[in-house]
Amino acid sequence: MKIRAAVISEMGLEQPYAKSQPMKIEEVDLAAPGEREVLVQIKAASLCHSDLSTVNGDRPRQTPMVLGHEAAGVIVECGPGITDVKPGNHVALVFAPSCGECIACREGHPGRCEPGQKANAAGTLLGGAIRLSQNGQPVYHHVGVSAFADHCVVNRGSLVKIDDQLPFDEAALFGCAVLTGVGAALNTADVFPGAKVAVVGLGGVGLNALFGAKVGGASEVIAIDVHDDKLELARELGATAAVNAKDEKAVEQVKDLTGGGVDFGFEMAGSVQAMELAYRITRRGGTTVTAGLPHPEARWPLQHVNLTAEERTVKGSYVGSCVPTRDVPRFIDLYRKGMLPVNKLMSDHISLEQINEGFDRLASGHTVRQIIMM
Repeated sequence: MKIRAAVISEMGLEQPYAKSQPMKIEEVDLAAPGEREVLVQIKAASLCHSDLSTVNGDRPRQTPMVLGHEAAGVIVECGPGITDVKPGNHVALVFAPSCGECIACREGHPGRCEPGQKANAAGTLLGGAIRLSQNGQPVYHHVGVSAFADHCVVNRGSLVKIDDQLPFDEAALFGCAVLTGVGAALNTADVFPGAKVAVVGLGGVGLNALFGAKVGGASEVIAIDVHDDKLELARELGATAAVNAKDEKAVEQVKDLTGGGVDFGFEMAGSVQAMELAYRITRRGGTTVTAGLPHPEARWPLQHVNLTAEERTVKGSYVGSCVPTRDVPRFIDLYRKGMLPVNKLMSDHISLEQINEGFDRLASGHTVRQIIMM
């Protein structure tokens, strides 16, 4: 079938993207779903910093590629071997496909699925297939999803069935921002009641980490960013204090506020500077968690003796250490109970044709989540 999609053929073009046009709306061929694959009509897709990282070249990928991974839609057709979902079901798409058979999947860590990570790195679906093409040449899949299009084909392990009463623009956020941010707080860190927490980087993932920390019972949640408008938003969403990361005394401010440092410091900005800040504000015996995805060549100089003498813990968090089939419904339930007000993170609704302007706004740092409505 023919679909309309936003295709990137060259990374690292200069800003403004509204002028350089890295994403071009083109007609692309989409093959029918194969074994254990599903055709989904996309209803809403969010612009995430992980998409921007491909546009600006921080996360190099094969091109041409249809980007987009944080989305929701409706199943149109199921390929052979699918029995647990059917056409008409509403689904949230997940950027870390899981095979269910490898060691990581069997141990309850689908985000670490080795076949899934290999497929994402190769720009294919989980089974190795490429269902997108243009003029007879392959167009690669973005982390098994490619949601900046009116339709996509994904592996069954890349979607979660959701309640059909949830609006699509809200549902889209649960496949990445909510899983990654809330999951980092509740699953990776296991924030405990009374804990002191700081979140460095207040994008969609960082603000969801703030929500997760509050659900976990944190007594103090300090918001840290370089943009004052995001600090103000964090205060409105429940942060107990806010610190501008550009302040040369930011570390001292956090330590003064917490009596020596936080129990959990979250790095959600995807930069070495943010990671250094998150580590420095974590107390002795505390845990620093990162869900940031900087350029593969980025290196963080860790002080070895400090890690040992202060009994520190540094943890990576991918997909919020979540089991999507368990955690997406769980987090939707928390949202409906008013504990995860993710709807307040939607900065704007745009069309597919406005995607380049949307990336300009995202790159400026003054927006949280823009939703493309198909």
